[in-house]
Amino acid sequence: MNYFLNEEQKMILELARKIAQEKVAKVAAKLDETEEFPWEIIKTLASVDLMGLYISQEYAGFGGGIFELCLAVEELSRACGGVAVSYSANALGSYPIILFGKDEQKKKYLTPIAKGEKLAAFALTEAEAGSDAGSIKTKAAPSGDYYILNGTKQWITNGGEADIYTVFAITDKSRGSRGASAFILEKGWDGFSFGKKEKKLGIRCSATRELIFEDCRVPKENLLSKEGMGFIIAMKTLDNTRPAVAAQALGIAQGALDEALKFAKTRIQFGHPITYFQAVQHMLADMATQIEAARALTYSTAKMIDQGEKDFSKESAMSKLFASDTAMKVTTDAIQIMGGHGYMREYPLEKKFRDAKITQIYEGTNQIQRNVIALELIKQSQKKF
Repeated sequence: MNYFLNEEQKMILELARKIAQEKVAKVAAKLDETEEFPWEIIKTLASVDLMGLYISQEYAGFGGGIFELCLAVEELSRACGGVAVSYSANALGSYPIILFGKDEQKKKYLTPIAKGEKLAAFALTEAEAGSDAGSIKTKAAPSGDYYILNGTKQWITNGGEADIYTVFAITDKSRGSRGASAFILEKGWDGFSFGKKEKKLGIRCSATRELIFEDCRVPKENLLSKEGMGFIIAMKTLDNTRPAVAAQALGIAQGALDEALKFAKTRIQFGHPITYFQAVQHMLADMATQIEAARALTYSTAKMIDQGEKDFSKESAMSKLFASDTAMKVTTDAIQIMGGHGYMREYPLEKKFRDAKITQIYEGTNQIQRNVIALELIKQSQKKF
């Protein structure tokens, strides 16, 4: 479908596609095997100014938004979900600063992120605070010109590799989730260390680590917004960035369809390519239709966000939900079309299947997305009637 991209958006799409095809696809299997963080590809993306697509020109970025980010993420994901999430998680770590940072904080932290000199990460999840993000236990106690952080964060994407972290901690336990605050931390600070790199089902080249805070001193000027705003900052950030997860899922699904179609055109059974058989044709047709529907919803939501709509929680959740469920369905059907070949590691499809699963889990499980959608529907219906 024609989404009427402007010239700059076409350039972003073509550039990301070129890097995905010429750089990422060639090393995707190796990175999956070795679980090596894709620093060389990150450097390539930085060299062509793709790291700051969604950051204001005032802070050395391109000046685009979520839509431009989605275009790049989708293309990278067609080649490798692990590379794409390493890139996309940089945006997730940046968005709290974009949305709530003071000018001095933006100049100090967004500028090197936009230039690709530093990588960012977002640290909300804990052992007892996954879907229930309001149950975080990490504490931040004021002490003179600092806050003293103690606690741990779990399963943090880009953990250990990133230089800049947006971290959520409790500053007033008596207020529950309203007592959470957000801070900007830097790798290398005393009292800030990392656990082991986790071994994962998919997206294996992306780094997932525990963050450990032991009397870590955070300057008070690194508080985002004000005390008690942490939960709002986290939720607003996720509302903005969930379409990027949808774009990851979308790219994985499109890559799987590409592989299945290419295989089906050359696989001969009963004297014909298997594309000759209606059963296969119908599977391909359903896969393509589901992908295009997911793309339309994702792009529409991204544009809605960039145009300054105030309330888009429902649409953001819908795009992430539908695209990730589509990715799981499409990769499953693609393996079915390829049969035993699809199950073998010699082909890239089984990796796409493994990579697809996480898109139904991180940045809010799809069950949580359904909760968000339903609650927004109920709230909106009360306003109408």
